[in-house]
Amino acid sequence: MTNRSAPRRHLATSPFKAPVAAPIKHFAVGDRVSHDRHGLGTVIAVEDEIATLVDFGSQKARIVSPYKGMDKL
Repeated sequence: MTNRSAPRRHLATSPFKAPVAAPIKHFAVGDRVSHDRHGLGTVIAVEDEIATLVDFGSQKARIVSPYKGMDKL
């Protein structure tokens, strides 16, 4: 097994595109959001860009960063 301590470097001469970091999503209290699993909801609390508490009507869910599957409407 190999244990990599550093990420792999992208060579400028490589024919493959360099991996692109996903942009960080920011949400504020009152934002309307859509989640792949839970549906439509409203952000009711933000925890220092680490997590958001969202009210989906029938339930409240804590969604942690990187907010996979959640988009601002």
